[in-house]
Amino acid sequence: MSDTHTAFSSGRKIGSGTLSAVAPAVKAALEAGESHVLIFNDESGQQVDLDLRGTLEEALARLVPPTTEPPRPQGRGRPKLGVMAREVTLLPSPSIPKSPRGSRTK
Repeated sequence: MSDTHTAFSSGRKIGSGTLSAVAPAVKAALEAGESHVLIFNDESGQQVDLDLRGTLEEALARLVPPTTEPPRPQGRGRPKLGVMAREVTLLPSPSIPKSPRGSRTK
């Protein structure tokens, strides 16, 4: 998986590489007054947002991705949805008495 990104400012490329390599160029462009700075993931094409508040060192420290647990493998079969299966029948039950009009009532 690629971890490269490319930054653009007003239609021109200002940096390319890892986020830690692109962030200084982006911060410098923003501090120089550029207002239209975009960063894209080279593999997916998705736009990336960076928190560049504070000093460059503080911004680079925030670039460390959070550690996530690997997803748990799912068990076999259907997932448990919390619904209990019940037997349903359309046959008349002998325990329900008939009403005078012929239909059954409880």
